[in-house]
Amino acid sequence: MAEPFEPIIVAFCCQWCSYNAADLAGAMRLEYPPNVHIVRVPCTGRVDALHLLGTLERGIDGVFISGCLPGECHYARGNLRAMKRVRYVQSLLEQIGVEPERVEMFHNAASMGPQFAQTCRDFTARIKGLGPGPRPLAESPQQVPPNTSGSRQPRTVESSDLLGAGPANPSPEWEHAECQIRATATAAGGGFSADVQPNGHHPRNS
Repeated sequence: MAEPFEPIIVAFCCQWCSYNAADLAGAMRLEYPPNVHIVRVPCTGRVDALHLLGTLERGIDGVFISGCLPGECHYARGNLRAMKRVRYVQSLLEQIGVEPERVEMFHNAASMGPQFAQTCRDFTARIKGLGPGPRPLAESPQQVPPNTSGSRQPRTVESSDLLGAGPANPSPEWEHAECQIRATATAAGGGFSADVQPNGHHPRNS
C-alpha cells in the first residue's frame, strides 16, 4: 500500500514579523505540519522570482512567502515587491501548465502566532490536494540525508544546499539576494528546517 503523500514546503519568512510569529507559535505550543520548513530572510523584498522558481525546480512541492502586513514593511515597500513577484511567478507557472497555487504570499505580523500556524496548516492542506509537484528528471526532492548516528545533536547545512547554487554566471543582484537569504538550517531525523523545528516547537522554547 502506497504511503500517503506528504508534501515538502518551504516558507520564506521576514525576520521582523512572520519569523517572530513562528517564534510566538512555538512559545504558545501551537502545532503546525512538519511539512513546512522555514527560511528566515531580512525582508521578503529580497526573495527573487528566481528563488521561488528554483525551489520548485528542485522538487519542492510548494513555497510561500510570509511578510509584514501591508503598509507596515520595515523597508517601506519590500512586502509589496514580494507580492508582485509572487503574482509574476504564478502567471509563469500557469503558462507552463503548473498549478499557480503552489506559490503564495501571506501576511503575518509578529503578534499573529495562531494565524501563522493556521497559514501553515491551510497551505499544507492545499498542496496535499494538488498532489506532488513537478519532479526534476532522474532526481528526487532535495532533502538532508537522515541522521543515522543516533545523536540528537542537529547537523548544520546552509539554505543554499536547499536552493541550489543559482545560475552558472550569477549577476551581482542574484549574488546579493542569495547572500541575504542564506540562513542556517538544522537537519534532524531526515527533515530540514531553519531555526523553527517541526510542529512549531522553537529550539529556544524547548
